[in-house]
This record gives sequence, C-alpha cells and structure tokens, in this order.
Amino acid sequence: MKILLTADPELPVPPKLYGGIERIVDLLVTGLQARGHKVGLVAHPDSTSPANQSFSWRGKRSQNKVDALQNTITLWSAVQQFQPDIIHSFSRIFYLLPLLPSRLPKVMSYQRYPSHSTTSWGVKLAKGSLTFTGCSDYICGIGRTSGGVWHTIHNCVEIEKYTFQPKVAPDAPLVFLSRVERIKGAHTAIAIAKKTGRKLIIAGNHGTNGEAGKYWQEEIVPHLGKDGIEYVGAVNDIQKNELLGQAAAMIVPIEWEEPFGIVFAEALACGTPVISCPRGALPEIVRQGIDGYLIDNIEDALIAIENLPNINRYNCRERVEKYFSANVIIGQYEKLYKSF
Repeated sequence: MKILLTADPELPVPPKLYGGIERIVDLLVTGLQARGHKVGLVAHPDSTSPANQSFSWRGKRSQNKVDALQNTITLWSAVQQFQPDIIHSFSRIFYLLPLLPSRLPKVMSYQRYPSHSTTSWGVKLAKGSLTFTGCSDYICGIGRTSGGVWHTIHNCVEIEKYTFQPKVAPDAPLVFLSRVERIKGAHTAIAIAKKTGRKLIIAGNHGTNGEAGKYWQEEIVPHLGKDGIEYVGAVNDIQKNELLGQAAAMIVPIEWEEPFGIVFAEALACGTPVISCPRGALPEIVRQGIDGYLIDNIEDALIAIENLPNINRYNCRERVEKYFSANVIIGQYEKLYKSF
C-alpha cells in the first residue's frame, strides 16, 4: 500500500526532545516500511524521518488561519504527487477539507480532545470515506458523540529503547517526569515525597511566563535543593531511560483527564511502577496493584509507596510488550488500513 502520513507543523518528525505524536508518526514511517509499504510524510521541514517521499508544510502554526490555508494546499499537492491509497492524518482535519468529499480512504487520529464541531462536519462532508482513531477509549468516547466510526488504537513506545530493570536499590528515588505544570501534579508529588521521606527527582520543561511561570516560581522552586527534592531539567531519550530505570516509581499525580500519556508506558517499559490518578486514560494503562497504583489523595499515595515492594517489575514490562509496543500498535493500524 501507499500510505500518506501527516503530523502537526510545529515540531519535526521525530522530535528532538518532547513531542509524543511526532514519535508515533516516526515509528509508523519506519514500521510500515519494514512491512513492505511505501510511506509518504507531510511534516515540519526539519523532519528527518526516512519516508519514501517527504513534503514540508508551508505554515508552521496550527492555529493560524493563513498557515492553515497554506497547509491545506500543501496536503492537496502532496496527494497529487504521491497518489496514496490512504491518507492518515495526525495533524488537523481542516487540512483535509478539499479531500474530504473524495472516495480516497482517510483516517483522522486524535491524541488530543476531538472538537465536536470539526469532527461532526468532517463526518458529513466525507460521506463514509473518513474513519477516526483515538489514542484511548476515553478519547474515542468523547469523539463518538460527534458521529462517525471510531477505533481505539493506543499510543506506543519503541520498547527496544528502554532497558528493563528487574530490581532497584532500597533507597531508589521517586521520579516525576512530565511537563512541570499544575495539571501534571508536580506540587502533589513534592508533598508526597516529603511525607514519605523519599528522594524525588523532577524532570521536564516548565513555563516561564503567566500562570505557568507563577506556578513554577511559587510552588516548585522553593522546594528544590531541599529535603531530597531535585530538578534535572528536560531529558533526552538516553537520560530518560536511565532516570526511569533507577526509580522506585514514577509519580505523576495528574489533575486533568489525560488523553493517554506516553511517559506512563515508557516508565512501565523500564519495569518501573506508575503512581498516578484514575483520570482519563490512566485506568487503560495501569492495572491497580499490578503495574502501579491509581490514587485519589495523598493518603492513598502514602499507602501506594509503602506497597511498592509488592509490584513485580516484570509485569510492568510485560504490560507494554503486549499492549503498547510499537510492533503491536503498528499492526493495529495496518489492519485498519487493510479494512478499507
């Protein structure tokens, strides 16, 4: 098959640091090629993913109307040149606008909250040629209210990049790995670490302006360098593998409905249990008492940390191998393509 993939215009494929969707697209490019398909890619001009044919977005701002129009033209041109059997968009449904009425099969994948208005008009214009996927049952549940056919295909990790660590030191730290912002619960992780007397390593980027900057300065910075709370900044893949592998648990007590959260699967790939909250897609990733603990409050977290020795780290790794590895997820997308 000839498959044309699209990614959002802001980040290259693959990304240099963070960029979960861009990582998924890169894994699809290489994985589908390994299965004998020809793959085209429409993405940021700095993308290095080895697609059979690459096309660059003209506009680099998803929310800008002029850029959106330019990118619609770019995608139309890419289709004329590449002549795909199917278009698989991880970018914006608006870019598909002139292509929606055509009979060419189209897949629109959501790793974020789907817009009711855009998905509903997409369904109407496509007249059966557009299928949706969501990165979790949670996202698909939201999407189905707009109509159309929805399939859950979870996000994935390149499991070979993560070293399974069957054991960690008795005094192994807790690790918070995510963007350091309120909805990710970094302040709660600090409070939990202090109450348990455990060392906490915080990794991830943070805001510098507005509410995000205020949160960082007022609720995080005062605790750094004290009581075993350490901030190491943003980390690359090699550093992430090392950081997660040495952790007693990754603790990210979210305060929002998480669409998926690839970092949770990355932690499990290292054998590291996850402590988070039962919101969004987390119950689809973490089995309570098997891969970690989903908590409702700080008291629950204290019990969870006390019970970490009861978690078999092999079960965490096996969870990812069976359900969230790149090979498994690419196979699910390939099966979807072949169904058209």
